[in-house]
Amino acid sequence: MCAPTLLTSHPGSGIPGKKCGTIILLAEELGNCRDVATLQFCASKLDKKDFFGKSDPFMVFYRSNEDGTFTICHKTEVVRNTLNPVWAAFAIPVRALWNCYPLHDFIGEFTTSYRELARGQSRFNVYEVRGDGYMGMGVTLLSFAVEAEHTFLDYIRGAEPHACAGNPSQPTSLHYLSPFQLNAYSLALRAVGDIIQDYDSDKMFPALGFGAKVPPDGHVSHEFPLNGDASNPACHGIAGVLEAYQRSLRHVQLYGPTNFAPVVNHVARSAATVLDGSQYFVLLIITDGVISDMAQTKEAIVNAAKLPMSIIIVGVGQAEFDAMVELDGDDIRISSRGKVAERDIVQFVPFRDYMTGGPGAGLSMAGLAREVLAEIPDQLLSYMKARGIKPHPHPSHVP
Repeated sequence: MCAPTLLTSHPGSGIPGKKCGTIILLAEELGNCRDVATLQFCASKLDKKDFFGKSDPFMVFYRSNEDGTFTICHKTEVVRNTLNPVWAAFAIPVRALWNCYPLHDFIGEFTTSYRELARGQSRFNVYEVRGDGYMGMGVTLLSFAVEAEHTFLDYIRGAEPHACAGNPSQPTSLHYLSPFQLNAYSLALRAVGDIIQDYDSDKMFPALGFGAKVPPDGHVSHEFPLNGDASNPACHGIAGVLEAYQRSLRHVQLYGPTNFAPVVNHVARSAATVLDGSQYFVLLIITDGVISDMAQTKEAIVNAAKLPMSIIIVGVGQAEFDAMVELDGDDIRISSRGKVAERDIVQFVPFRDYMTGGPGAGLSMAGLAREVLAEIPDQLLSYMKARGIKPHPHPSHVP
């Protein structure tokens, strides 16, 4: 089963009046199949290729193309010093159809098809390997299984985002409440919130503030409800979160230190109650980059990495965000007390990179959306796959 191949050429025209050569584009249409096949092979009585030892065999799988060429699909690991190797099971998309093809020191080859492999372990999948006159070699399919490869879109129908926000009377403050334009926090909250809110079904977002003295006794809190209701901190839509944030600024006194760990742990406690994949939590933290509890926050993130949640940190203002980049963990996976996070769950986005001309002037929404959502799909899939959770049926698909 080979996909159609398109071959086309177009003369280059980079320099007027000169022939610049020919560009050849080769494209192949792939089937819209999301099934993934898991296979395992072993071999017996292979030809000896090493002078002092036996052989170090591995298998390379190629898909045959329409034009007679081959495209590599998979290469197994090398099994050292044996003529009877057993290779580890591997997964490959069903749409990547293949034939075996020789590479490196040639031991032998055989041909098969997806239809044959789909029969599983049987007499049909015991292959005589043809080598350079050497007889008796064989390859056996040990196992074959196919299952659907689920995507981010299969899971997000049940997602549950969370939103959290950080002298509002001073024009120099990022929290300044101007009657003419949104402050930096409000602008970031609205822009990012409008992007992620469509992944939630009921549009009710628990919204917390951190780093403020709160009424009635003026104690410093790092996880206070923006709407003032500790029993139900949820706000309706991002507009409701924005309204609660602006109202909260008139009643609380912003106060250090700035601790992230309490809000991370707050959402983690909720995520820990629904480990079956029915909900996935997204914590949005908007910050100016100052953090007073780096060690505790790292520990909270490491613990949260095993839960169904992700964290988006949006940095506002012109400060250096080295600490936020460290929490992102793209280059070095975050760790705490010698324990490395099970998976990367943090995405840091500097909001200023998507402003054109300063607050209120312009905003690259396409670029912002791409950056905000860049890692969420893989983060969600990594959690679901690691725990063998399949998507819940969509109501319209339930008989």
